[in-house]
Order: sequence, then structure tokens, then C-alpha cells
Amino acid sequence: MKDNQKSILEVSNLNKGFNTKKGYISILENVNFTIYEGEKVAIIGPSGSGKTTLLSLIGLLDVPDSGNIEINGQNTKNLTSDQQAMFRNEKIGFVFQSFELISPFTVEENISAPLEISNRPINKNNTDTLIDQVGLTARKQALPRTLSGGEKQRVAIARALANNPDLILADEPTGSLDRETGKKVISLLLETVVKSKRTLVIITHDESLSDQMDRVFELKNKTLHERL
Repeated sequence: MKDNQKSILEVSNLNKGFNTKKGYISILENVNFTIYEGEKVAIIGPSGSGKTTLLSLIGLLDVPDSGNIEINGQNTKNLTSDQQAMFRNEKIGFVFQSFELISPFTVEENISAPLEISNRPINKNNTDTLIDQVGLTARKQALPRTLSGGEKQRVAIARALANNPDLILADEPTGSLDRETGKKVISLLLETVVKSKRTLVIITHDESLSDQMDRVFELKNKTLHERL
């Protein structure tokens, strides 16, 4: 452990595969790593190497075949599916490539959705602050279908921060955006994460993005290797 740094994510001996018609296919084998509070970390690797699978496991959207995932001191292994859903909603923020906004909800309602789902009080001032931080004050009553790709991703960033999570997970957040819009969105994401002192794990193919991270891990040969 690093001096005076608290670990937010500890992954130990993680294994995952899938049963297919041709038999069992192993995706991840013996994955081990620790991420500390306030770090910005990239996970890179070729398409099909298991990056999204790994992020789904970390985010408790999927279950490993074996191994442990500890988030902010909580071993998630023995949580029931309901407990995992509650823990995920309270402790983890997600930014997806495909935005995953709720179509009938306004910008404001999409951002406060994680609080609504977990029956937590919605502080309008906090929501307005997030909307302002991502530059969407003039669009807060707009519906997703009226937004550009960059605006949708900005909504997703604000939504990821709404529940004040310990950990933010971003899966190719610029994958659906043009290069210039992508650069602006990433700049906003990193700025917002640093200001709010959150921990970020981001999956990317973009070397220029991984260069902006504190640490970079590469997924190859079914396991994770830190670039030193």
C-alpha cells in the first residue's frame, strides 16, 4: 500500500469466463491490482481482450467465477444481488460509451436518477451545481433526443457524480463522439473528477487519454499488467 493512501479498489485472484456451445472460454485469469483514493487509472488493451468484462465485474454488473473485489473496504463477494444493487448505486458512478440516458427524463431528471432509485433525498442545489459544472444549465429541461452526443455524455458525467460515489467507472466514454468533442468531454471528466476528489477507472483505446492518467494497466494474455 502507498504511504498515507487509502485503497478504494482491491481486486484479488479474479477469474471469469463464459460457457459456449464449444465449451468454456476463459476471459480473465488471476487478475490482481489495487487502486488508491483519488487516482485516475486507465485500462487499455485490444478489442476482445476482456476490458469491458473486467469493468462490469468491478462495477458489480456481473459476477466473477472466483476471486475477490473489495470496494472502499467492503468485500462484495458475500453481498446478495439486492445488496450489490444498493451498494453499486451508492458507491459507484458509471459513464458508458452509449450514454444510457433515460429517454422520457429531462437532463435534470437523468442526473438525479441514481438518488431517486435509491430513495435518497434529492438536493436541487447540488443537482443545479452539477448541471452548471458540465455546462448544461440552459438545457436542464431538455430531453435526451434533443441533445448532441457531447451533451449526452456531459449529462452522463454529471449523473455519475450525483450520488457522490467512491469510484467512477468509464467505459470508452468518447467512443461515440468525434475527436474534438471527445477531447472536450474528457477534459471535463478529468477536471470534474479532480475537483470532487473522486477515483476514476477508465477503459480506453486512446493512448493520448491514457497518457493523462496517474497509472496505466494493460490487459493482455487474459490478465492485467501495470505499465511502469
